[in-house]
Amino acid sequence: MTSTIANTRFSVLDRSRTREGQDAPEALRDTVRLARQLESLGYHRFWVSEHHSVPGVAGSAPTVLAAAVAAATSTIRVGTGGVMLPNHRPLVVAEQFGVLESLFPGRIDMGLGRSVGFTDGIRRALGKDKQAMDLADFAADVDELLGWFTGDQALYPQVHALPAEGLRPEPFVLAMGEGADIAAAAGLPMVVGDLRGRDRMLRAVERYRAGFRPSAWSQRPQVIIAGTVAVAGSEEEARRLLVPEAWSMAHSRTHGVFPPLAPAGRIETLPMTAKEREYYESGLRGHVQGTEEQVAAALEAVIGETGADEVLVTTSTYDRDALLESFTRLARVAELGRVPVPNPPIYSAG
Repeated sequence: MTSTIANTRFSVLDRSRTREGQDAPEALRDTVRLARQLESLGYHRFWVSEHHSVPGVAGSAPTVLAAAVAAATSTIRVGTGGVMLPNHRPLVVAEQFGVLESLFPGRIDMGLGRSVGFTDGIRRALGKDKQAMDLADFAADVDELLGWFTGDQALYPQVHALPAEGLRPEPFVLAMGEGADIAAAAGLPMVVGDLRGRDRMLRAVERYRAGFRPSAWSQRPQVIIAGTVAVAGSEEEARRLLVPEAWSMAHSRTHGVFPPLAPAGRIETLPMTAKEREYYESGLRGHVQGTEEQVAAALEAVIGETGADEVLVTTSTYDRDALLESFTRLARVAELGRVPVPNPPIYSAG
């Protein structure tokens, strides 16, 4: 494959999506098992996400789930994509990541976002409103959070975040548009997505690089591009990997609820309203998908355009075996160069 792809790190964000006939605990165990499988394939990071009261998504407590993933793996970096900082006090986030970094030194990533719950009810339950997403407040929270690790905490001079103080989990800002300015000003790596919004993504990357200020956390700009990548033996097989998530998104936009992921074959026979069909077809477009050769060419183009240091893959589908095959094929495309361990056991706290 090409040298650009071979010199780029590849990582995965898993949202712990539920599937029809599966409950949330099973989805969380699947996340831990997937992390073990991807570690064996040579992926660089494995991240989990934060969603509250979203049917079809089991991942609500990312630092807790990250601890389970880190305990079940040994080499892959583990983190959050991300902890939604407006939902938490920076001190508590620092303490949580301090515990993670203490237990799994050198392997913990602290991805930070600024979203809050997507409905008024969820925001009320979290004690937040849309104003919690204010850019200036997020920048201040990021600054406070980093200060708990460095000990440079002017706001609360008599308080110490233990065991965080003096530790260095790797921080990232999840950003688009103006959020790129926060990552640049703080001197932090930036995660930008998705791949379908190519022009917007390129503008964010340019803005970030232009404003980047070296820091104790990163001496140079670091860009991670995020999006869906589906690899299969044929274009049609790759497209069918995208069907369950495309339908789930279309259903959520027309009914306000994310359903569990359903088999592609059943979705393709569903009667859809014109609006559902519009959202569904839109959800199938713009991703990196196809055979290994087609995906290699597409990734070469987007990595070349953005100068990305890393690609964070966010693919979800109903068929877990087909998903693992897609990640295995992508590992081959990216020359990650390891042999997968078949069917590693599900991690159990017992």
